[in-house]
Amino acid sequence: MSGIRKRVVLAGGLAIAMTLLTGCLQNPNPTGGAGGAGLGGFVDGGSPDADKKVTILGAFGGAEQKAFEASLTAWEQESGIDIQYTADQDFTTTIKQKVNSGDSPDIGLFPQPGGLLEFAGQGKVQPIDTFLDYDSLDSTLIPGLLDSARYKGRVYGAPMRLAAKSFVWYPKKAYEAGGYDPKPKSIQELQKVADQIKADGIAPWCMGWESAQATGWVGTDWIEELVLRMWGPDVYDDWTSHRIPFNDDRIVKSFDEFAKIAKDETMVLGGPKGVLSTAFGKAALPSFKNPPQCMMERQGNFVLSFYPKPVLEDLNNQVGIFVYPPYEGGFEGQPMLGGADLAAVFNGNDEDTKKVMQFLTSDKFGAEWAKAGGWLSPHKSFDDSNYPDDITRAVAKFAAEADVFRFDGSDVMPKAVGSGSFWTEMVKWENGQSSKETADNIEASWPKS
Repeated sequence: MSGIRKRVVLAGGLAIAMTLLTGCLQNPNPTGGAGGAGLGGFVDGGSPDADKKVTILGAFGGAEQKAFEASLTAWEQESGIDIQYTADQDFTTTIKQKVNSGDSPDIGLFPQPGGLLEFAGQGKVQPIDTFLDYDSLDSTLIPGLLDSARYKGRVYGAPMRLAAKSFVWYPKKAYEAGGYDPKPKSIQELQKVADQIKADGIAPWCMGWESAQATGWVGTDWIEELVLRMWGPDVYDDWTSHRIPFNDDRIVKSFDEFAKIAKDETMVLGGPKGVLSTAFGKAALPSFKNPPQCMMERQGNFVLSFYPKPVLEDLNNQVGIFVYPPYEGGFEGQPMLGGADLAAVFNGNDEDTKKVMQFLTSDKFGAEWAKAGGWLSPHKSFDDSNYPDDITRAVAKFAAEADVFRFDGSDVMPKAVGSGSFWTEMVKWENGQSSKETADNIEASWPKS
């Protein structure tokens, strides 16, 4: 699943990512020769150099592929470079096979950083500071985005599009009629809003975790949001990279904080059993009934694709949004949780590939895609008039104003945890298992090597 939505069925190849991440938070603007293929060398995969063709492999297809290609057309005509994109839903497996067999694309668009960091450790991708102006790029990006592609002090990928999750959605007319605060400044203030909604006979939170074999991922997103806000990005990084154990007391406290919502029969529609039996894509539908049965949903902006057609046809009047707020007494800034498609170069000798990367990772890319809907620029400087509606502009504005961005934690944890025990143990937790036992079980599942 691509774009802003969490990819609920993760491909393989993330198991060693955390070992690689251990040295990732060093000097943010490294210097020196190209390290991708050894000291002073350049990686030399991909298509023949100077052939005026650049091959790209990514995970998204269908309408997203058409919008991506439309965003390249004018630039291709101007530059004379033919960009050949191939979509593969099993990207993580396919890219490993291609690289290992000597058939790598010029550019790979990585939906999660784990595979990219693995290739960085093998010297098979090119550091971006050898072909991009690092300082200029970093100055326009949401803070922290480049950290997700850092290995031993150097960055090996740059975001081509953004996935942002830290939002609370609500039925605008009903919410305003109830007089509920549309801009709570903290999680504690948000809890007061929830109490007010509950007093009016409505379940404050709409929530659904059911997602076939991926059931539980919605709960992991909540935990990640709380760890980031309660303890800050440094602790979050230590947690996702296993520099602190999964069952650290601070993480357990984050579970307990979430229990105030997810385990309270009066806070979520249907109580814990309802949460586990409700498909995540249908969780918000009761909020649009008259009267609404629940009021708020914390989710990424992919959630719009599940809204009823009448709502989508009048989106600006029907839907309200605010950013999930900070935790009072925790991290003082406003974090943003999400992900990105990270573009990385396998052909460091090809000038055409470098030119394509310079365009793909700039704030000039994506206007056509943005107008088609379902795409966000990772750049604060992107022209937001390209977005099709006020809601998308609000999402982009909230993301651009974030003080720090962090990649979805379960997407960078080893696969056995991130798309394994973290999901399954969340279900047990929602069924009554304690926070401590849940964190202990996930810690015990962390790969030993």
